[in-house]
Amino acid sequence: MVRDGANVQLSPGARSRVEAARRDVERIVASGAPVYGVTTGFGALSHQRIDPARAPELQHSLIASHASGVGPVLGEEVVRGMILLRANSLARGHSGVRPEVIERLLDLLNHHLLPRVPERGSVGASGDLAPLAHLALALTGEGEFVGPGGQIESAAAVLKRAGIPSLHLREKEGIGLVNGTALMASYLALGVEQSRALLDASLIAAGMTFDALQGSPECLDDRLGEARNSTEERTIARSMRSLLADSELAIRRTEWTGQDPYTLRCIPQVLAAVRHAIRAARAILDGELNATTDNPLLLPEGFVNGGNFHGQSLAWAMDSLALAVHTLGAFSERRISRLVHPALNRGLPAFLAPEGGMQSGFMIPQTVAAALVNENATLAYPASAQNIPTSADQEDFVSMGAWAGAKLHRILGNARRIVAIEWIVGGQALELRRPRRGGRGSEAALTALRSRVARWTNDHSPSAEIELVAEAIGSGALLREVPFERPPQS
Repeated sequence: MVRDGANVQLSPGARSRVEAARRDVERIVASGAPVYGVTTGFGALSHQRIDPARAPELQHSLIASHASGVGPVLGEEVVRGMILLRANSLARGHSGVRPEVIERLLDLLNHHLLPRVPERGSVGASGDLAPLAHLALALTGEGEFVGPGGQIESAAAVLKRAGIPSLHLREKEGIGLVNGTALMASYLALGVEQSRALLDASLIAAGMTFDALQGSPECLDDRLGEARNSTEERTIARSMRSLLADSELAIRRTEWTGQDPYTLRCIPQVLAAVRHAIRAARAILDGELNATTDNPLLLPEGFVNGGNFHGQSLAWAMDSLALAVHTLGAFSERRISRLVHPALNRGLPAFLAPEGGMQSGFMIPQTVAAALVNENATLAYPASAQNIPTSADQEDFVSMGAWAGAKLHRILGNARRIVAIEWIVGGQALELRRPRRGGRGSEAALTALRSRVARWTNDHSPSAEIELVAEAIGSGALLREVPFERPPQS
């Protein structure tokens, strides 16, 4: 839905739950009982009582002051995911907002409107406060939207043009919009999906390199994974065997020539670890997608204060996934280096250059891959390892999950480019082994590559080609052209 643009609406059952919860909110407020964020201040100011007559003013004051984000704007997919997840959380009927609040969120999705939400400012606890406040402010007509060309427009003008009424917040609705994990969960959902596609792309690239370096398929024997009690190892090895089927290059050796390097021999073990991380992240995501992450929650006995807005599990999941994706990219770079290294590439030309010396071939693409690996190594430091208390130490332990998500997506982009370089270099090396041919998967991958990138016959700038292949990996277009036994989805 976030990507395909399908229309969404509030179901009748959800509407009934939301309406019932709203009646409870109005009853509780009328009783004069103190309710956090409704008739009290926020955070360290929660001891301050608010006149119920000023409750709507309090909600607007909340989102206006909290819309303090800075930096570049979040990408379209991340913001659309954030909108959908916030609407879904509110629709569960534990937040006490009116149905109109959810409908305005869905209007943004259905009209393909993109609020301007700065990337930085959330510490991933007490909700993704600053980013969600920018989203809420746009609903009121006081924020901003990002147009198709990247231009910034006032929310009032955009909503009027789309025929969407501005939202006038009432009791509990401001805090209901900002108090949740929607940004972190959006980052994680997209990260899990992109990591799966990248793992498939890495397997295919590894298959091409395995063929080009004439690896021994002995390391892919299913009995090795069975002896390790590792389902994931066996899954990766099975995919590699599928890619290398009918290869004239990756064949069992008839005489002892030593063992292959780890970057070939340990593909099942290393990529199994990546798959483990994806599965673990998905397990956390599955619960979060349909979670209520507001505070306080409206339960049968009334409002209950807690900490469902805290993003610790999401932060850990994204930090772990970031390390796994970094490992995948670093693993790929080592194979790229071996492909261009004349002492290690088993008889291929240095840097795969058609005319060595006169031409540099793929010398610098490997350098680029190394630079991206180094950047990812620094980004892989876990955001959740550091805590900085906020709100006068009322919020004294935060997750930093929003930064974990931002880092994960930068690492994913870098790793896609590294794998794209391996795909390009591996394809060149595979052709240099002619007339012998690689496995069915490797040859299909080469065909898919050559429909986009020509064989290297003379030195030229490969930057656009790297970006093109990386984009085709990210969209899944390149992967769909390579039939092989893919690992089942985590």
